Amino acid sequence: MAAPRAELTSTGALRDTMAAYYRTLGDAAENKSAPVAWCSSVGPAELLRALGFAVHFPENHAAMLGAGRTANRYLPVAHAQGYSQDICSYLTSDIGAYLAGESPLSAFGLHGVPRADVLVFNTNQCRDVRDWFEWYGRQWNVPVVGINSPRSVGDVAEAEVDDVTSQLEALVPVLEGVAGARLDSARFAAAIGAAREASSLWEQCLKTATHRPAPFTFFDGTIHMGPAVVLRGAAEAATYYRTLLAELEERTLAGFHAVPGETLRLYWDGMPIWGRLRALSTTFAEFRTAVVASTYCNSWILSTLDPADPLRSMARASVELFIARSDGPKERYIERMVELYGIDGIVFHDCRTCPNNTNTRYGMPRRLSERLGIPTLVLDGDVNDLRCFSDEQARTNIEGFVEQLSDARGVSGRREN
Repeated sequence: MAAPRAELTSTGALRDTMAAYYRTLGDAAENKSAPVAWCSSVGPAELLRALGFAVHFPENHAAMLGAGRTANRYLPVAHAQGYSQDICSYLTSDIGAYLAGESPLSAFGLHGVPRADVLVFNTNQCRDVRDWFEWYGRQWNVPVVGINSPRSVGDVAEAEVDDVTSQLEALVPVLEGVAGARLDSARFAAAIGAAREASSLWEQCLKTATHRPAPFTFFDGTIHMGPAVVLRGAAEAATYYRTLLAELEERTLAGFHAVPGETLRLYWDGMPIWGRLRALSTTFAEFRTAVVASTYCNSWILSTLDPADPLRSMARASVELFIARSDGPKERYIERMVELYGIDGIVFHDCRTCPNNTNTRYGMPRRLSERLGIPTLVLDGDVNDLRCFSDEQARTNIEGFVEQLSDARGVSGRREN
């Protein structure tokens, strides 16, 4: 059996930070202390914050349903409304929970998800966010607006950045009308600056895992990325990541092992399997294998944000997003991560209901394995629908993969009891 993993002390500050965010959001919804906007996870959150909106991120809410292993209660409710079992299980579990009148946000004093005054999407992830938001728009008879982004972007062209910039510009008067306020340029620049600072700190946190042994893993990152998602553009995110970074740097200096006896290092591509994070973390740790980096956690590193050019830098960050790119740029990015983190093998999650953030279906794992000379493993699963995941099959596949890596490196991949 693997030794119990030591929880980061910063987790207490994380809980406080997230609870304060939800309380503020609940106050806006219940007491009308601020207008409420829904925003897709990599939508124009900084613009919304600059206009005074309290911002809700439904993907975060859906991930909570997945992590709490309640999503499968709600999926059939949405399917009964005509939503396919094959589309995004974030969408179907969230809508199903709403129809069931239940939400994990009740733990923070909210009476379900906050009712939106406007819903703002960006399709740089997928089309599903637009369909998702339009369902709520019809329910509440409120405006749904957003950005229709280019997809499968190769080398980013200025024309693509121009396109998204013009769409952002067109959003401003609509959002001003809902907010009842004009966009203040200084406040907007400050929101961009806060997002850039938090992004830089989050990147530094993730890069502590370049050290051997890694003080931090992908599984830690999926939890501690919360402020990078829901507080983008707010000062509280950077405040939290300064706390986390200080602890991770202390761990690094002390030679702390996030995975006791770490011998192998992996990269995770694709979405988390929210309902099995702890189980997967424990399984990899049992085999002395650290999943030290991921595409997913790195998606909230938005280094092109620039307070001196808010709209255009937001547009560039949107177009450059990993999920929106073609396979060529994606593969080059993963290659850089393999070198930076000293990766021994790559795990690809073939996410059943999220083809947009699944990179297993057009030959990428084989191409990277041949080019980099390292093995790859494909795990079948889903973000929220646990019917698509088998604990037994995953364990068997992971054990075989670790044995393959261990044989190649001449190391033992299992902890002694």
